[in-house]
Amino acid sequence: MGSVLEQKQKIRAPSPAGPFPGPTSRFDVAVIGGGVVGLATAMALVERYRLSIIVLEAENRLAAHQTGNNSGVIHSGLYYKPGSLKATLCTQGREQMYRFCTEHGVAHERTGKVVVAIDQAEVPQLEVLRERGTANGLQNLRPLPMEELREHEPHVAGVAGLFVEETGIVSYRQVTAAFAKVVRGRGGEVHTEAKVCRVTVKADAIVLHTTRGDVECRNLVNCGGLQSDRVAAMCDVRPDVRIVPFRGEYYELTPEAQPLVRNLIYPVPNPAFPFLGVHFTRMVGGGIEAGPNAVLALSRHGYSWRRISLRDVCGTMCFGGFWRMAKKYWKTGFGEMHRSLSKRAFHKALSRLMPELRIEHLRRGGAGVRAQAMDCTGAMVDDFRIQKAPRMVHVLNAPSPAATASISIGQYIAREASIVADLPRRGEG
Repeated sequence: MGSVLEQKQKIRAPSPAGPFPGPTSRFDVAVIGGGVVGLATAMALVERYRLSIIVLEAENRLAAHQTGNNSGVIHSGLYYKPGSLKATLCTQGREQMYRFCTEHGVAHERTGKVVVAIDQAEVPQLEVLRERGTANGLQNLRPLPMEELREHEPHVAGVAGLFVEETGIVSYRQVTAAFAKVVRGRGGEVHTEAKVCRVTVKADAIVLHTTRGDVECRNLVNCGGLQSDRVAAMCDVRPDVRIVPFRGEYYELTPEAQPLVRNLIYPVPNPAFPFLGVHFTRMVGGGIEAGPNAVLALSRHGYSWRRISLRDVCGTMCFGGFWRMAKKYWKTGFGEMHRSLSKRAFHKALSRLMPELRIEHLRRGGAGVRAQAMDCTGAMVDDFRIQKAPRMVHVLNAPSPAATASISIGQYIAREASIVADLPRRGEG
């Protein structure tokens, strides 16, 4: 069995696509972005309405960026503020994801995970998480004293834990491919290598000028992920946030170390940075990933320090909100950077959870870039951010658990967006 990174690369084939539509073609809806949220939105629209739809992906394959480079976790909804869009859509979307994968033959597993308190000072936070998870509708949260914690994960260090049964694992590349199959089966078009370079907004139409030709549509949904704020600006919409890219880097456990981890092991999160904190994840295709850290990326597609975009660097450095955030959290940022550059520092963070893990058990894995929306005050937007405009919907912030919640996000847009108000519903005459 190959490494986790090798397994990901094996399914990076370009998605099939028919002839690109001619200049006279006009669609009811165009979706920009061929990731899991874009395809889920297209799927929700074709299932709910009788319409013509096209999905445009800039890369030569679907799920090329955030979707295809995450840890493949089906999140439970444990961490999110009750009543937030994140919490609501994650709770709905989690079970929808399990059902979809079962019905469409997508490999997945409901593994459960343990959240571990390393010492007594962290134990009260487990109760806070249990209360929050209960408020978010989780049914099977179970506190674990040390003895029971070791029954779930015999090699973990900690004084107590919380077992979250609803968590699972899946490949979101495969999920996205299954979504695309449904869209095509309903008559929709999905095209890769169709980067939107410019948008012309007319009185009765929106024209998308792409690298493969022009596409005209009545309505637009922007699920551009790392480029979502720029797509909005092309549409003469002033986004209220800026995308700042952060790279998350992973290590893989060598085969001899993989028996140390049974399923998913997470630390108690830092309330100020709930998306930080390295953890262990068993992958649905085999292997164990450990990570990630979170460092500022020097390109919106910056999967390594060597990948640099002057446009992206200037965009970040010229944004006042970034400097306000950096002034407040520079120590945390330098700590994450140190872990990025030092395998020894990364190992030290992991060994707090797994003392038996040796540095030679780690080898470099993959990386992903998170499209973090930030406002002008320097606040990192935590919840999903969906901005509407006439005949348009712009998904400007869709961080984790967006992949888990993708089906419910798509349905939310299909149900709530004013763009589809005049489209006939399925089943209507």
